Amino acid sequence: MNISVQTYSGYKADEYPFSFSIEGSKFVVISIEDRWYGPDCSYFKVFTDDGNTYILKQIPGNNLWQMVPADV
Repeated sequence: MNISVQTYSGYKADEYPFSFSIEGSKFVVISIEDRWYGPDCSYFKVFTDDGNTYILKQIPGNNLWQMVPADV
């Protein structure tokens, strides 16, 4: 599922997500619980203001973000 993600850009561009939107609903990231790297992407396990945990996948270079199942 493609989503719209707002990121923090500090030392590098799109360093980590601070909020995201899905079908008009906005979720604010309270904490990043984990982060890991795939061969061509980055994953973020985030805890949000709705009390849920989500896994977001970032594919660098084309500003594409996806929500992925928790069993990645």
